[in-house]
Amino acid sequence: PQAPSTRNDIRDCSTDPPYLPPTATNTTVQLAALRDTMWAHGIHTYIVPSTDAHMSEYISKRDARLGWLTGFTGSAGTSVVTKDKAALWTDSRYWTQAERELDCNWELQRTTWIESIAMWILEEVPVGGNISLDPFLFSIATWNSYSQALHGSGRTLLPLETNLVDQVWGDQRPSPSSSEIYSLPAAFTGSSWQEKVAGIRQQMEQHVRHPTAVLLSGLEETAWLFNLRGDDIPYNPVFYSYTLLTNTNISLFVEGSRLSAAARESLRSGCPGPLCVELQEYGQVSAHLRNYTRGNVTVWLGIEYTTYGLYGIIPQEKLLEESYSPVMTAKAVKNAQEQELLRAAHVRDAVAVIQYLLWLEKMVPQGQVDEFSGAQHIDALRRAQQHSHGPSFQSISASG
Repeated sequence: PQAPSTRNDIRDCSTDPPYLPPTATNTTVQLAALRDTMWAHGIHTYIVPSTDAHMSEYISKRDARLGWLTGFTGSAGTSVVTKDKAALWTDSRYWTQAERELDCNWELQRTTWIESIAMWILEEVPVGGNISLDPFLFSIATWNSYSQALHGSGRTLLPLETNLVDQVWGDQRPSPSSSEIYSLPAAFTGSSWQEKVAGIRQQMEQHVRHPTAVLLSGLEETAWLFNLRGDDIPYNPVFYSYTLLTNTNISLFVEGSRLSAAARESLRSGCPGPLCVELQEYGQVSAHLRNYTRGNVTVWLGIEYTTYGLYGIIPQEKLLEESYSPVMTAKAVKNAQEQELLRAAHVRDAVAVIQYLLWLEKMVPQGQVDEFSGAQHIDALRRAQQHSHGPSFQSISASG
């Protein structure tokens, strides 16, 4: 019988010394530093997710905490670190990739269920131990799932506003984006931001609970509401921001120095008055929300994009929670101009795809195309089309 084939592109932790492919990252230093920091904070277990503070599908390099700590660069995963063990959970799309990128400090768990993570924690953390996480990186639903799974186990779930990975990452952590945040021309928006704000305020008035404010955490919500765009996250025309919209005030939490002159002018054109956008520092949203909710108020939010950290600031009796904010639902309904713009964009894209298919017909028989060069070529064809700002995700191509 033939000997079983051995793969040299994935790790083998059963040998002595273990075999690691060149794609694996040595994480010994990161883990040691994180464990020292955990010990200093009196923490037994720390959970690190792959998300950012806005529950974004894609994240910036600055938010790639999981990748920095583990070496794993897939888009979905959760890691848990105890004083002597470390494990990564991810789904089947990434199992081979994880075996190529992880070193032997890490156990790979082939599942994404929070129950599975909690079971592992219960086995590894003795009664009386605490499990900590950054509440500004977890959705409300995820926090509740952990809380439920650990309830009554004698272990404490401890939100910690200091992010321990950021603390250890220190100066090596990528800087925040400094690129310009710009206004979308009126030809592309369908309606002005003032009209959009008026529409949301009308929904607030008509709601049976008469909320006094809407809190926006999803990055596309604020971008859509004010007709602004940025490029803080690859493939997504958004920028780091929060918005608190009340009946009489608008607070936009953003790095104000990054706003283009036209964007700033547009936002300040209604000052003073109910259509004046007050610019606040991005990092001040928690303090501002804490202050605002001391009054006789009701805050309307969408729980799908709000982190447990922000949610926990608002007293329960002052909360109006729905799956999506009124801005997210308004954004989903396209007016006639937006529909026309969508159709025109699809036609331009179709032209690029047809050009690509013709190119493939000529080039493939010559043996001159692989998946990577093909993806590069279709990206170039799309860029050549009018109004192109790049693809909405990395081109995925396969053959054979």
